[in-house]
This record gives sequence, structure tokens and C-alpha cells, in this order.
Amino acid sequence: MKFLVTGTAGFIGNHTALRLLNKGHEVIGIDDFNPYYSVSLKEDRNDRIKDHPNFTLYREGLENLEKIKEIFKEHRPDKVIHLAAQPGVRYSLINPEAYTRSNVTGTLSILESCRTYPVEHLIYASTSSVYGANTKLPFEENDAVDHPLTLYAATKRANELMAHSYSYLFKIPTSGLRFFTVYGPWGRPDMAFFLFTKNILEGKPIDVFNNGDMERDFTYIEDIVSGILNVAATNPGELNPEKLHVADKSAVAPYQIYNIGNNKRVQLMHYIKVIEDVLGIEAQKNFLPMQNGDVQKTFASVDKLEKNAGYRPSTSVEVGVKNFVEWYRNYYQV
Repeated sequence: MKFLVTGTAGFIGNHTALRLLNKGHEVIGIDDFNPYYSVSLKEDRNDRIKDHPNFTLYREGLENLEKIKEIFKEHRPDKVIHLAAQPGVRYSLINPEAYTRSNVTGTLSILESCRTYPVEHLIYASTSSVYGANTKLPFEENDAVDHPLTLYAATKRANELMAHSYSYLFKIPTSGLRFFTVYGPWGRPDMAFFLFTKNILEGKPIDVFNNGDMERDFTYIEDIVSGILNVAATNPGELNPEKLHVADKSAVAPYQIYNIGNNKRVQLMHYIKVIEDVLGIEAQKNFLPMQNGDVQKTFASVDKLEKNAGYRPSTSVEVGVKNFVEWYRNYYQV
């Protein structure tokens, strides 16, 4: 099939594009190589796929609607996997405009392009951050998500609402994926697992927020990609489509939302201990209070994703961290 994938130089997008290409699909990639973090890392990710005969790359910002429409018109993709975004909870406190431009305006470009040049299925990235400070665990897709704690989370919730309206109005099949703390080789340098490894190897202290009293549902990148592709193979309109409270009692929106996590609660201090064990170095720890916009615990129910798309995460943090550290040592020649 022909897939259009946004963010192919990003962490999740690059792994997804590579898996699709290895399965024999054609991939049309869009990425603007944003300098939010190391562009050289993004170029090196792109090197993994750029010479594949079934890959075409456009270096373009999603906010350029006319250009995005031109790409859709030329290639007429069967399915779209929209993973490009301005990521990061903490950076949204510093540069909020980047989030509305990339996450809201950029997603609108994708929705409008799917409306103009219809596709079989649009899969897009959301985040566990939409659950805000919810305390009921595990998080389930039908939990209230009306109180995001950061602009990043607010923009991703906006993406879900935008997709819902386009699914209803224009019958575009959409599936939103709420990612839970993704980690692994070729990961983002601004994420904790990357910073912990870097600082420990350099003999620098690591910042441990909320004095280490945190839990995360750490999800390995290859499990995430399997989930994405499993969802891409579904038809949202056939999976108990949402019945809408409108005058037309037959109205439905071919729209789904899924958690995509490891379905395990891992203490932050245990995660750090695993990194220390793999590195063979004990970390110097700088214990700090909870950072603004952060949450204490995340934990995903993946029952819906397992039922509808056969998702079964299988990678333990011990295996995932070992794979990441091996990649990090090799990539940075440590």
C-alpha cells in the first residue's frame, strides 16, 4: 500500500517508516527537520531510509497547507500516519507558539488534505498527557480528559477533537493513539531515559523529580510501531462506531481513540536502577520537587487496543533499556 507518514526524521516516525518499507509498502515522508533538538540526529535517522527505492521525502512544514495538498494530490496515499508534532511537555512552557503552529495548524493541514483527497484511514499521534492529573488507574479511553495541565497536552487533545469533527462531517476514518512514555534506540535527546544515560556516562548528576516518587508506563519503540501498524490495518467505522447524540439517529463517526502503552507500572527509581545496572555505573542523583506540568503516575489500559487491533506489548524495561544503551554507546562512540 501507499502510506504518507509525517515526521519520518523523528523518533517514532522513523521507526514506523522503516518497518513499513521493510514490509514492502511505499512511504511518502514529510518532515521539516525542526531544530528543537539535534538536526544531525534527525539526518542520521533519515539516512536509514532515504535510499530505499520505495521512499520519497518532502522537507516541508505541515503548516504550509497548499504544499501539503500538492503532495496528497500527486501521490494519493491509501493511508496516512500523522506522527509529526512539536513534542515535549516542558518546552511548551517556554515556546507555546511552536505547539499551536505544528500541532494545531499542522494537523489541520493533514485533515484538510484527507478531506480533499480521501484516504482509507488516518492514524494520528496523541499523548497520555491528555489525562492530566487523573488519579484513577489505569487510564482508560473513556476517562474524562477535559483538564490538561500543559499547552502540549491541550494541543494534542485539540487534535482528537478536530479528528472527531472531520470523521463526523466528512466520514474520514480516524484513529488517535495516546502514546505512553516511548523509549528506545534513536530516541529523543530531551527525554529522561536519554538524559539519564548521557549524564551517567559523563559523570554528571541526573535530575530526579518529585524525589523519585514517580511511576511511568514505559513503552518500547518496537512495541509502539507494532501497535501503530496493527491499528492501520483496522477500519474504525466497523469497530463499534460512535453513535452521536444528534437528531439523525443513524449518524456515526468512524472515529477511534486508543491508549498505546506497555500496560505496566514502573517506579522511576527502578527504571534508573536498570540503566545503572546496564551501564555498570551508579548515578549521582539530584533530587528535586515535582516540575510544573508533570504528573506523578501514568498507567495505560490497553484492553481496547488488544481487542480491536491485537496489540500485545512484549518488551520489558530490562530488555528495552539494554537495547537503548547499546545503541547509545555505538552511536556516540562511548
